[in-house]
Amino acid sequence: MSTLVRLFALQSTSLGALAITVAFETDAAHIYAVAVLTIGIKGAVIPWMLMYVMRQIKIEREIEPIVGIPMALLLCGGLTVVAFYLTQPIIFVGGAIDTITKNCLAISLAVVFIGFFTMISRKKAITQIMGLLTMENGLFLAAISVTYGMPLIVELGIFFDILMAVLIMGLFAFRINRTFASVDTTILRRLRD
Repeated sequence: MSTLVRLFALQSTSLGALAITVAFETDAAHIYAVAVLTIGIKGAVIPWMLMYVMRQIKIEREIEPIVGIPMALLLCGGLTVVAFYLTQPIIFVGGAIDTITKNCLAISLAVVFIGFFTMISRKKAITQIMGLLTMENGLFLAAISVTYGMPLIVELGIFFDILMAVLIMGLFAFRINRTFASVDTTILRRLRD
């Protein structure tokens, strides 16, 4: 589980580096601020919060995933192919920047698909939170690479929302663990009965 959080931090830091590249290429000063916020909040603060929650609820690893690792890798590869297939007709190649944009759009859609697959194929609440955050990183990649950034106030609102969502989800995971002595979300199905 801690490896998953570290990979999320690496993914978020890479997104910040991409935002710096986009800011340099487009001479948009507000994207530099977005890049710093991405590296700071998503690359450091959110992973620290998730590691803290995992230490508090004493979770080490995902046990009994709904879909096994080999099948999950094959499905994620298939989702990536589907994402590239779906984005081919959207953006037509006209120059070098369009090729980069097209690939970033396909990659961002693949990241959203893989994040969604992670959410539905895992039982632990922390892993599902990681899937949601991965989906958000895919949306951020699309926003920064295709539209070359949004207004700074919109980006600040998104960062605040993500930070609050992670805080609330961490509290929910802590409460689920305290109530059911596990963060396995399949246990919550008993509440319907």
